Amino acid sequence: MFDPRRRQFITLLGSATAWPLAARAQQPAMPVVGLLDSRSPEALTDRLRGFRQGLKDTGYVEGENVAIEYRWAENKFDRLPVLAAELVRRRVAVIATSGGLAVAFAAKAATTTIPIVFGVGEDPVRLGLVPSLARPGGNLTGINFFTGELVAKRLELLRELVPGAIRVAVLVNPANASTTETTLRDAEPAARAMGLQIQVLNASTIREIDAAFATIVRERPDALFIGNDPFFSARRVQLVLLAGRHGVPALFSDREFAEAGGLMTYGTNIVDVYRQIGVYAGRILKGAKPADLPVVQSSKFDLVINASTARMLGLTVPDKLLVAADEVIE
Repeated sequence: MFDPRRRQFITLLGSATAWPLAARAQQPAMPVVGLLDSRSPEALTDRLRGFRQGLKDTGYVEGENVAIEYRWAENKFDRLPVLAAELVRRRVAVIATSGGLAVAFAAKAATTTIPIVFGVGEDPVRLGLVPSLARPGGNLTGINFFTGELVAKRLELLRELVPGAIRVAVLVNPANASTTETTLRDAEPAARAMGLQIQVLNASTIREIDAAFATIVRERPDALFIGNDPFFSARRVQLVLLAGRHGVPALFSDREFAEAGGLMTYGTNIVDVYRQIGVYAGRILKGAKPADLPVVQSSKFDLVINASTARMLGLTVPDKLLVAADEVIE
């Protein structure tokens, strides 16, 4: 015999099981952030941690309420336009770029609508990335960490550490044309003013780094200046080991080099730069417009000296430098 109460129970039960499905359907899709970099992820562990911390500072945790699509060019700059186009097709909510000027320009060329947060070491207005630091306009904003604009200061510090230096080798990456041009443009007049002679060495691959050090061994410059470059940052262990093995005093750009055993570094805290990129990406996810977010300019630069490496090289670090150093690694 038909029981109307049973029919009512089945109807209610069916409605109840539909509630979670309906609720899930009404939840907004998890936003996706694209991260485009010219290198491989293996050497960027600390920087990526800083980027994720920046997102977390604005309320976003990877895998919980935000997804990150990573695109790595593996130091093949010609791949950048293709990788940027992939992120555009993926319809990410914002693209974060790091690893050189070419990365930012590849993203800019790929989209005029998706917000882009860049990290660059030179003046983004002079480069043509944005028309203004205070009101960048368009779909780009980011962080200027001035790494490419500290060449003269770095040479001065190298001269203080090795006061007898006359011949200085300058290692640059010709594949990163804009940064190399800036480095040499600033290094040559600064060197002349200090009475230094510079010899330019080029390296864009692991083998070319080895070849550059073979030249250093043969010609014995008094010191080595490593230009700021994303590829060099990724190869910091190789560079530090070769400089130590061949007994050449070398100056680097990022703290990570000193932590790996490099003699001395001067530059912005690069991990904090990545954190700031993450913060801006998070603010854009919350509704901020890149046009209204001023370009952040780094204002603090860290001098880090590895005293252990100095002793190994037989160098006495002047008291003036030890007092000025933000950190001395023993």
